[in-house]
Amino acid sequence: MAGFSRRFDASYRDAGVKINNSAIGSPFMVRSNTCDLRDETGFFVRYAARNGGIFVDCAIHDIDLSLWYLGNPTPKACWAAGTLQHHPELKELNDVDNAVGIVEFWGGKIAYFYCSRTQAHGHDVCTEITGTHGKLMVNVVPKQNNVVIADKLGMRHEVQPEYWQRFEDAFAREANEFVEAVLKDQEVPVKLETGITVMKIGQALQHALLTGEVVKFNEQGERLVCRD
Repeated sequence: MAGFSRRFDASYRDAGVKINNSAIGSPFMVRSNTCDLRDETGFFVRYAARNGGIFVDCAIHDIDLSLWYLGNPTPKACWAAGTLQHHPELKELNDVDNAVGIVEFWGGKIAYFYCSRTQAHGHDVCTEITGTHGKLMVNVVPKQNNVVIADKLGMRHEVQPEYWQRFEDAFAREANEFVEAVLKDQEVPVKLETGITVMKIGQALQHALLTGEVVKFNEQGERLVCRD
């Protein structure tokens, strides 16, 4: 099974149910981001040497969500841009600490991804799905809990510091559903083929980031590369 934990998160699942029930009409646009808390310990930079690049590292779950919510479309083209703002040492690894990627799918659907490793406020994961009759928003204002602090500085709340805190329940549900599928000889919740498609898109975005090329696919999802 492909291990895409956000499919097992209660909020993301609820959004999927609402999309299937035509709550926003026909979905055609996904905007999703994964933004990590800035790491001052040096661990992240050491890990960056083997994480596959910012899109494979940070956007892989966002890419999966775009396929899920848009009805498994076939990618048509990928392009990307990035910047180094806090970790200049990543330049030696051909990587960046903030990046934006766009995927155009065959059939007119689009996905936009923002990846960051340098957020000051905490782990910030959000997704918007736009359809012909409305929009769904998941965790656009990230919150650790429902406590709001009000004082002379204004009103504010805390944000989860790490990915694990945000998706702790999803990881447990993912493991349980996988085990149940194995024990009952049922179809797994997320097929490996989906994981392969997600990785193709992630690698295409990383290639586009490093080369400035637009990476294109044919209607069968086979990758082509050309310079624009």
